[in-house]
Amino acid sequence: MFSKVLIIDKRMELPTKYKKSLEDAETSVVLARELKDGIKDIQVLEPDMIIVSDSIDEQLADFCQRIRTLTYNTRPIIIALSKSADTVDRINTLENGADDFLSEPVNIEEFKTRIHAHLRRDIESNLDTKTLLPNKKIVEKTLKRILNSDKKHAVLLAGFENLENYKNIYSEVAGDKLVQTFIAIAKSTLEEDDFLGKLNDDNFVIVTNVYRAEKIAAFLTFAFDTVAPKFYSENDAKRGYMLLKGDTSAGMRVNFVSVSIGCMLDYDVITNINAFLERLFYIKKSAKNPNGSSYLVDRIRIAGENSVKSDNYKNIIYINEQDEALSLLLRTNLELQGYDIIENVDEESPQQPKIMILDSGDNLENLELCKELKQKTNFVNTKIIVTSSKHDKISVLDSGADLYLPKPYELSELLTWVRKFISENS
Repeated sequence: MFSKVLIIDKRMELPTKYKKSLEDAETSVVLARELKDGIKDIQVLEPDMIIVSDSIDEQLADFCQRIRTLTYNTRPIIIALSKSADTVDRINTLENGADDFLSEPVNIEEFKTRIHAHLRRDIESNLDTKTLLPNKKIVEKTLKRILNSDKKHAVLLAGFENLENYKNIYSEVAGDKLVQTFIAIAKSTLEEDDFLGKLNDDNFVIVTNVYRAEKIAAFLTFAFDTVAPKFYSENDAKRGYMLLKGDTSAGMRVNFVSVSIGCMLDYDVITNINAFLERLFYIKKSAKNPNGSSYLVDRIRIAGENSVKSDNYKNIIYINEQDEALSLLLRTNLELQGYDIIENVDEESPQQPKIMILDSGDNLENLELCKELKQKTNFVNTKIIVTSSKHDKISVLDSGADLYLPKPYELSELLTWVRKFISENS
């Protein structure tokens, strides 16, 4: 699955021998006997390597030059096979785009070794420097091949939640170690013909057998949450959350790093890589759970008209401020910013706020309300900002508040946090 090789050769027996010698768990080989079929395979499969013999109905050097024109974006390795041992032929073919020239007859072991050496160099040039996993280019190429394959695969998108906050608190090096731990766990679950690659800093793609996909997702989420507590300080581990300092004396409650995994088993209606990735990210986002790592296995479904509803309530904010003058000031400014303000929260209401701003009261009595709201499933994605004239950051955050903001505070600082939370939830 890792490397795709295309052999273009009109002959019957020898190319079949080459194909058998190269195929293994990490290399798949496609054989095209007609030139038109070979050109079609080049455009559809985007092979990593093209082996072309002088048996084709075109000059070898001219065809190598033609391949280079067709593949200027993907830049595959081109190996020329020829019965000629003439130096002029070699030089001409190499100058016109071939990366190597092999004169036939060639020893089959030497042929195999040379080809795998070229493929190995190509793979090593496309590894992410930190994780040593295939990079975005290889991941996208692998997904394209899956879309054009008759064989069904399962594709998992695994992403980290709160990783950037973890790095801000514990350092970039600590964050890298956490990622490397996840990669080690993932590798331990995969079989020889599975694929693991890095799409970007926070997201990884796994391609596996459709029958093993859910077991892999379940194990990854369980194993990561089991080992992750070792990466936190004693105080954070005891509290059950991280504490991210704000611009001044504010404090933000941050959940521990978790892994969200979206798994797609059915992608027949998807025709391009962009739609594929968009669907994967949607499933992964749906799998997100604030209480730890989780996964979601999904199939493409046929949806009726108006069956998908947009989030019309993403700008709703609930304010519970005991100071009437401050409450009016908050309401006025937030409405001027384009937010919808509500004065009551009802668990049965379809209009659930994205942010709640709660005044904790003179004796932190409103913290009980914060605890109650955090326990209700309807408010699981609502961010709660607790303001307090009694400066007890730990008590506020222990109640479940996402942000502690001590009074008096600058209105501009509150607005900055509101924009940040709305952006995160949109």
